[in-house]
Amino acid sequence: MHTAKNTNIREALNERPGFDVWWRLMRPHTLTASFIPVFVGTMLAYQDGKINWLLFIAMLVASMLIQAATNMFNEYYDFVLGLDTDESVGIGGTIIRDGVKPKTIRNLAFLFYGISLLLGIYICIASSWWIAVVGLICMAIGYLYTGGPVPISYTPFGELFSGVLMGTVIIGITYFIQTATVTAEVIWVSVPLTIFIGSLNLANNIRDRDGDKVGGRKTIAVLIGREKAITLLASLFILAYAWTLGLILFGLLPVWTFLTFLSVPKAISVIKNFRGKTEPIEMMPAMKATGKTNTFYGFLLGIALVINMFL
Repeated sequence: MHTAKNTNIREALNERPGFDVWWRLMRPHTLTASFIPVFVGTMLAYQDGKINWLLFIAMLVASMLIQAATNMFNEYYDFVLGLDTDESVGIGGTIIRDGVKPKTIRNLAFLFYGISLLLGIYICIASSWWIAVVGLICMAIGYLYTGGPVPISYTPFGELFSGVLMGTVIIGITYFIQTATVTAEVIWVSVPLTIFIGSLNLANNIRDRDGDKVGGRKTIAVLIGREKAITLLASLFILAYAWTLGLILFGLLPVWTFLTFLSVPKAISVIKNFRGKTEPIEMMPAMKATGKTNTFYGFLLGIALVINMFL
């Protein structure tokens, strides 16, 4: 039976029945962390005069399916380990509040992995079978993020793994399947997005800090405290923009990349919306703003690369 507090949480999170249940399960606000790196990696290749749109679509869908599956495994194992409750806001709520069977969610995640595996085979045929090795490693880490004997999400390394894998690695793979090479410049350019994606994970852990601490997780936010974690988040944002400025000054990115600084106000709003908040539901605007910061920065970077090709 749903309590009045549970109903209030549903209303605050705008949770609805029907298709919305399955849509929330994939945590769509986080999927830009897989879309943006594929988009940027492809635009970097496009800038070098090489692009295969079918490979772009296959890579995009595979990456988003892997991330959605990772989100499902996260919800499944957090429920199994007893971390999720009726009052948890950092979840899709499909098990706790909507009554979907945990096994159904786990099987759906494996189905998504299966589809991405088939797409991966096509990508390998069109490019290189080394992609299969990297792809399988990424899928394994996605599962081990909340599964396995020592889940990565229980350690201080969640931000590092998510940032590097979904930032530098995905951008590198996307560029490679289009050009058959990976340059040092691509790696340097990937750093700001790696920081933003890792920051999305940090923001999630700041919001969930109290529950994670009770559940035995040792995330950065748990270890250093909420206020210091928010300061760390602000420092990472500053580093990402400073790095971008350096890339422009050293000629690794075009002058049009200054467009990415239009996302700065959104980054500032993240910190403002986190400061002084203690309840997870109060920090949801900050979480959404973190995702939008990554999205705006990535889109503007891609647009800057396209503009540079034609002007």
